[in-house]
Amino acid sequence: MDILRFITAGSVDDGKSTLIGRLLYDSKSILQDQLEVLEKHSKNKNEDGVDLALLTDGLRSEREQGITIDVAYRYFSTAKRKFIIADAPGHVQYTRNMITGASNSDLMVILIDARKGVIEQTRRHSIIASLLKLKKVVVAINKMDMVDYSEEVFESIKSDYSKIADNLDLHDVSYFPISALKGDNIVSLSSKTEWYKGNALLEYLEQVTLDEELNSGSRFQVQYVIRPQTEELHDYRGYAGQILSGKFQKGDKIQIFPAVSSSEITAIEINGKEVEEAFEGQPAVIHIADDLDIGRGDLFATEEQLPIIEKDLEVLLCWLDQKSLQPGNKYLLQQNSRLVKTVVKAVDYKINVNTLVQEQADGEIKLNEIVKVTLRTAQPLAYDSFINNKRTGSAILVDETSNSTVAACIIQ
Repeated sequence: MDILRFITAGSVDDGKSTLIGRLLYDSKSILQDQLEVLEKHSKNKNEDGVDLALLTDGLRSEREQGITIDVAYRYFSTAKRKFIIADAPGHVQYTRNMITGASNSDLMVILIDARKGVIEQTRRHSIIASLLKLKKVVVAINKMDMVDYSEEVFESIKSDYSKIADNLDLHDVSYFPISALKGDNIVSLSSKTEWYKGNALLEYLEQVTLDEELNSGSRFQVQYVIRPQTEELHDYRGYAGQILSGKFQKGDKIQIFPAVSSSEITAIEINGKEVEEAFEGQPAVIHIADDLDIGRGDLFATEEQLPIIEKDLEVLLCWLDQKSLQPGNKYLLQQNSRLVKTVVKAVDYKINVNTLVQEQADGEIKLNEIVKVTLRTAQPLAYDSFINNKRTGSAILVDETSNSTVAACIIQ
């Protein structure tokens, strides 16, 4: 049974937590003792006598304020599929948390309040979906019960959002008129929207097919050099890490970056056993023929498709820190296990989240702004453009003094 990872996004009070609670509740994924606690703490009860939002608003501060401030992960399954849901925060200042959940998701469910229509946060989350190259987007127009299940309201919001989708090259967008509170069109179709001819939301999530990731090239990044130097394993030297993309086989000719050395794979181990090949996503220990100077962060690539090696990088980033970004600032750039010092050479432009156009970046770049920058790294970085390989085309910026993540980066 395959797994679908999806994230819910939307503004505050759009009903994300209630929607997830409804999916868990109606799919019978709540244990009896959880249900009893839920009924005890529920204040805003629905017809079933529970407040479904409490299933995901687990933090005490969230319950007190009635908002979601962290990404909450929930798991459930049906007869057809398993699901991992990331409930993302809606407040503007927590957009950085939302990016974390979206980066590991197969699709995004964007909720829109039927009474408010498309707002700034809708645009911002859509931009993030576009930047992270999410192939499929679901637009759930929620609280249809508040607008008398109006087809006109649904079609108007659908028309408004389709313009955003076109601007951002979001081609596979599906629209659903729902009421998370009442359960309309969540698990089964509602009689109150007879004009709607599509599937229920859960039925869509069960059936949606995901395209295979077309990551270019075979990539392996070293996390740890294993060299026991014991009596039994005197000459043992293995490079432990994860296959980021593609596959590696015993006998493959490879190049190691950034030093650009050549060698051949002599053995591959998984779980302590030697295998002939290892595939994308698998942790492995790789042995090579030559005794080279290899350390944490070095990249192995097969010779058919080689990565780009540069010090100057064009990067699209979402700024995640309270302190502003300015040209000349120095940071650490972390690309998986590779960590290099970097400086912001220039801020080229920023994206206006209201008009979605490129604007001149005057002055400081503030929290949650999305900008194009040029970085210069202290050592060469081996990478692929994000559109060709998500794993080697993405990175984060880390503040050297506080060690906090200050930006999510997409390498152009």
